[in-house]
Amino acid sequence: MIVDDSPTMRALISTLLSRDPDIEVIGTAHNAPMARQMIKELDPDVITLDIEMPHMNGLDFLEKIMKLRPMPVVMVSTLTHKGAEATVRALELGAVDCYGKPSGGMREILCTDDGALAEIVKQASRRRRPPVAVARPRPPEEFIGNGRMVAIGSSTGGVEALIQLLQGYPATCPPTVIVQHMPAAFTPALAARLNGSGLATVTEADDGMPLRTGHVYLAPGGERHALIAGSADNAYVRLVEAPPVSGHRPSVNVLFRSAAQTLGERAVGVILTGMGADGAQGLLEMKEAGASTLAQDEASCVVYGMPKVAAEIGAADEILSIDRMSQRILKLCSA
Repeated sequence: MIVDDSPTMRALISTLLSRDPDIEVIGTAHNAPMARQMIKELDPDVITLDIEMPHMNGLDFLEKIMKLRPMPVVMVSTLTHKGAEATVRALELGAVDCYGKPSGGMREILCTDDGALAEIVKQASRRRRPPVAVARPRPPEEFIGNGRMVAIGSSTGGVEALIQLLQGYPATCPPTVIVQHMPAAFTPALAARLNGSGLATVTEADDGMPLRTGHVYLAPGGERHALIAGSADNAYVRLVEAPPVSGHRPSVNVLFRSAAQTLGERAVGVILTGMGADGAQGLLEMKEAGASTLAQDEASCVVYGMPKVAAEIGAADEILSIDRMSQRILKLCSA
């Protein structure tokens, strides 16, 4: 079901989704009251939801859905600073994924989507669980690192998982680099939200940034891959323009391979919830280079894709629920 106040966007989204034979658009609504009634009558598998709507905005409506009738929701948001902040908040509230609301003429949009929205909706329909309240992990009162660094990869459901993981990080956390599959317009807002989720300092990575204790670096979405370069004693972030790998840019595989090559046994690799297989092979390469490797378990994943493949190929030393992940990372990185 499509919920959007714009008749043009409702028609466009319907057209993009109806191209896929596995998807049936069973209804459209232009505001929250209408959508609420239609949800009761039609019981859709997935909702696409606009953020800016009359009567009740999409965030307020999403919060009510997640409390009263949890179901998969894909946010369709404008690629603006305000839209990005709202989208990150929606993902934190329990939305499965986001899709940047396209701009430009109808013909251009129809030619450039290439099935992206339909794939997001299909993956959303397979989400493994409704969002549940979880206890906030407590960071240790004192933490001294052993020189190890952390590389994390995540995709669908990753915003929730990353917030929870970083809530357990102390101010003196090990240097950590994250690749989260997300449109370029949204990663600055995600970095800002993650920065407020715990004691560590989280920034959107820039080329050449040194990896320092107490800092977490989020790879920017867009045209560049994020790598860990230099040496184990003098590591820094490299942002490299190159074609997509595993269908993504930045790619988790690229990050993990660079960690294997640059850090070897002085790295910890972590693969979290997400669709597809990006990161699984790179995690295996980290393990073969002597790094410790962790994967999120099926029960706590929104989409058990990337960690599942990592587990199947033997890339993960340990498989853990998300509420135990930060504690285990810190133990591996503790002096």
